[in-house]
Formats: sequence, C-alpha cells, structure tokens
Amino acid sequence: MGPRIGPVGEEPQMPDKDTKATMGTEDTPGSKASPEPQDLRPRVFRSIKFFVLCHSALQLAQLMISGYLKSSISTVEKRFGLSSQTSGLLAAFNEVGNTALIVFVSYFGSRVHRPRMIGYGAVLVALAGLLMTLPHFISEPYRYDHSSPEDMPQDMEASLCLPTTLAPAPIPSNGSCSSNTETKHLTVVGIMFIAQTLLGVGGVPIQPFGISYIDDFAHHSNSPLYLGILFAVTMLGPGMAYGLGSLMLRLYVDIDRMPEGGISLTSKDPRWVGAWWLGFLISAAMVALAASPYFFFPREMPKEKHELRFRRKFLAGPASPVSKGEDSSSEQSPGESLKQQEGLAQIAPDLTVLQFIKVFPRVLLRTLRHPIFLLVVLSQVCMSCMVAGMATFLPKFLERQFSVTASFANLLIGCLIIPLAMVGIVVGGVLVKRLHLGPLHSGVLCLLGALFCLLFSLPLFFIGCSTHQIAGVTSGPGSQPGQGLLPNCAEPCSCSSDGFNPVCDTRAHVEYITPCHAGCTGRVVQEALGKSQVFYTNCSCVVGDSPVSAGSCDSACSHLVLPFVVLVSLGAAMASVTHTPSFMLILSLDAQPCDPRYCHRYHLHTLGPELWTSSRLPLL
Repeated sequence: MGPRIGPVGEEPQMPDKDTKATMGTEDTPGSKASPEPQDLRPRVFRSIKFFVLCHSALQLAQLMISGYLKSSISTVEKRFGLSSQTSGLLAAFNEVGNTALIVFVSYFGSRVHRPRMIGYGAVLVALAGLLMTLPHFISEPYRYDHSSPEDMPQDMEASLCLPTTLAPAPIPSNGSCSSNTETKHLTVVGIMFIAQTLLGVGGVPIQPFGISYIDDFAHHSNSPLYLGILFAVTMLGPGMAYGLGSLMLRLYVDIDRMPEGGISLTSKDPRWVGAWWLGFLISAAMVALAASPYFFFPREMPKEKHELRFRRKFLAGPASPVSKGEDSSSEQSPGESLKQQEGLAQIAPDLTVLQFIKVFPRVLLRTLRHPIFLLVVLSQVCMSCMVAGMATFLPKFLERQFSVTASFANLLIGCLIIPLAMVGIVVGGVLVKRLHLGPLHSGVLCLLGALFCLLFSLPLFFIGCSTHQIAGVTSGPGSQPGQGLLPNCAEPCSCSSDGFNPVCDTRAHVEYITPCHAGCTGRVVQEALGKSQVFYTNCSCVVGDSPVSAGSCDSACSHLVLPFVVLVSLGAAMASVTHTPSFMLILSLDAQPCDPRYCHRYHLHTLGPELWTSSRLPLL
C-alpha cells in the first residue's frame, strides 16, 4: 500500500485543496498537469464515512437478493414442479461463480478502480435479479386444479365424483409429462441457473473490494469501527430477505394477471403459490439504487487523518493501545512487524498474471499445511454446510412438518432465528475484545460455542410426528402396501390421476387427494366470521357420510413449532458466537512469527487482502 498512499501523504505541500484531494487517484505523480473529472465531484464522494454508508446499503441489498430465493424455495418448487434436489442445487449455484472468480480478485484488486468494479458487480447482481423473474413472465398462468378443463372454473364440479357416463372427457394422464411442458420447464430452470450464476459472479468484487478500500483510506483507529458498522448493517440482509418473502408469498402468484372471477384459494391451501417473483423485482431495484454512487467515488481518496472524537473520548483508556493480539508474541517490535507486512504486501502487486498463477498453488498448499489454519477452515466448512442446508430447506421443513404457511415460516426465521444469530456474532466479538482473548482462548471459545450448539440441537431429533395417512398413497394400519392405488369405494368414480385438490376427514385424520377420491358428490360453501369454508358432502369413502373439509389435514404436532424454532434459534446463536474468534485465529497467523516449516517468501498477504477478507461475512 506504500506506493499508492505515498502521494496522499504529500498533501500539505500542495496549495489547491481540490488538487490535493484528487492527487491520490493518479498512478504516476507526474500526471498533475492533466485535469481529471474527479475535480468536479462533490466533496461527499471523497469521504470514507460516506463510502461506508453506501457500502453498508449495497451489501444489505446484495445479501437480501441472494437470500430471497431461500425464503421462497418451496414456492418455486411447487410452481415449476422442481424436486428438492434440483432446488437445492439451484440455491447452491450462487456460490459457483463466486468461488471460481474470487482467487483472481486478489490479483486484480490493487490494479483496478475498486469503486467502479463494485458498481459494475452490483449492476450485474441487479440484472441477475431481473433475470430470475423472467420465468414468471414467459410461463403460462398458474392452474392449481389440473382436473378441470381450460374453459371450466377451477376447483368446481370437475373435482367431484361423477359416474363414468356423466364425466367430462378425461384429460390425458401424461399431459404434465408432454414434451412441450417438459421443454418449458427445462427452459425455465436453465434461466434460473444462469441467473443464480450471474448473481454469484456479480457479488465477487462487492465485499472484498469494499473492505480493502475502507481499510486503505480510513484512519487505523477508525477502520475496525467502520468494518463493525458494515457487518452489523449487512447482517440485516438475510432477515430482511425472509421478511420480504413472508410479505410477497401472501400475494397470489398471478397478481398481475388474475383470472376472471378471481380465485377460490387462500394462503393456507396446499395448492397456493405466492408471488415469489415480486421480491426479486424489489430487491433488484434496491441493488441498482445502492450501486449508483460507486461510479462517482475516486480510485483513491485522501487517507483519513483524525480519529473519531467519541473514540478518543470513550476508548482512550489504559487498555486501548492493545487493540488486537494481546498475547505477548504479538507485542514485539510493532514497527518492525508493520514494515515486514508492508513488504510482504508489495510482492503481489509486482507479480504478472502468469507469475501469480504459478505461485498461487504453492502458497495455497503451504498455507493449508499449517495445522491451525487447516483445522479452522475445516470447522468453518462444516458450519457452512449446516447453515446452508438449514437456510435453504428449513422453511419447507416447517411447512410440511408443522402445517404452517410459507409466509409464516419465513416470518419465524426472519424474526427469531436470524436476529439471534446476529446477537451471537456480536457476543462473540464482545467476548474476544473485553476478555482480550488470544489464539488459545479464542480456540476454547469456538469449542464451547460448538458444544452448546450441539446441546441445543439434540432435542430437535425428538420434536415432530409421523406423516398423516393419505388414502391411496400411504398404507393404513393392517393393509398391504400393494393393495392398489384407490380405495374400493371410489372405483365407480372417474377420478383424474393428475388432479390435486386435497380434502381431510378430520375424524379419521385421513387425507384424500381430491374430493373424487373420497367419493364426494356435493359441494357446500359456509360463511363464518367473514371467511368462507368449503366442505364436500355425500362422500362414500368416509364413515357415516360426514362432510370433509377442503385442504390438507393439519399436522398432529403443529403446537410444537414454536419450541422447535426456539431451539434452532438458540443453536444458531451458539454457533454464531464462534464466528469472530475463528477468524481471529486465522488473522493471528500473520501476526505471529513465521514457522519455517510452513512459511514461504509468499505469505497470506501475498494473496491480497481482497482474498482473505472474502469469507468474513457469515454464509447465508
């Protein structure tokens, strides 16, 4: 960083303040004569505080759009007929482009205009968000009752039990597997995979370039505070993503093209599909808005000269000089250590692309041979696997296991689990700071956090209940699994095998795929407390011919949803406590003397600050 900051350090010798502010943007000191457009920029774009504000807003919006798919994963599955395997792969594809390009960010980080690269990446993220909405507009309107013909109102007499002579012409049973529909779904899935890849590619420069930019031009005492503010605001992104999903999934998917006469579904109906695409539009607009200031920031700005006043007033105590690395090993010759780190940092900018590609595998292998680094990375990989799986499929699990709506499941995650995880990260940082934890004690804190996370997670194995019986699908007590698809009572009915309009016999707690499969011939709508409830009558498969209610049967353990979510929240909080001390373990490797068995002339700094800061945010 020495050659780049050098011109800024000569500011007092320059008479013109505007020229002084923009001198750091030149690659060569001799280019003073040529006027730069930065001279016309408002002073606010030469303030590192304003950059921190803009970057906090951008990373908030970026994590919001990245995490929104996880809040609507079950809805996307239902809308396009995706399996959980495909939807899980789709959610993970966000990391493909990010992982493939993050290595090269460490090489080009000191050679490019970082604010503009952040802006370009944010624009790509916004375009990827718009691309995620394209499947909605190119697909046909959603039909929740495939048993009714196109010209007949959905969810009406077509689902009832009718004799074969009175039944309408049957719809081909392989209609959902036709080549046209299959090609349409493949096209939709392909578009979403491309959008997720672009979403990851666009997010590559945002966080690492922003962190290194703040670290370069903020006062050394203010930089930790700015980064703390950045991470605190950014952590709100996942919670806002689930909150936005909760709001959007209450709206019908085809709100922009509602059928004539409206729909007869409610959000509690298992066939309900919410407006999953609308959240991507809102998030993409927020990212585009947050990206606009980055095209006006200079390549380099004057380094902040003064420490913030309240830091001098409240933090200038006897323990304040020890900001990090309180161990005795990190206190030796700070001036010499800083000079050594700056010398190591200058190696990477002097390498060509070919030299960087050649030296990177050796640096990576030697770094992975360090036992502490390897163990911490393995623990973070295991933690990330847990977080990624739960963030993707926890809403769907809550829907299926506890019979809650997709909107309510997202509300629980956004209001309980994610806020407690944020509290865990803050508590971990406070413990490291207040207790002056060194590498050894940071490792002990990580171990305790993982053990308490395991302790709170063990009861989850015993919370739940078995799936209720579905006639013709699951075997009842005393029946043989191969008895046939339909009960004998429904044989006189001409039931469509593609229909899905579930009804529930609340007395026997048995669910039927359609009223036709329950042998029902009548339909009654009752109004109560401003809400309409649909019942089907004259059901030959129901004992006593009692009416059955529309919709799936409620779970027998729906009352356990809150204890389950509370335990998950406490486990997430305990796991998040390990976030700060684990990264302090990695950063302490650079602050300590280099062991000749593991070190090389190219150390972690050789990889560039943009690479080793790229994983500071918790995985969403």
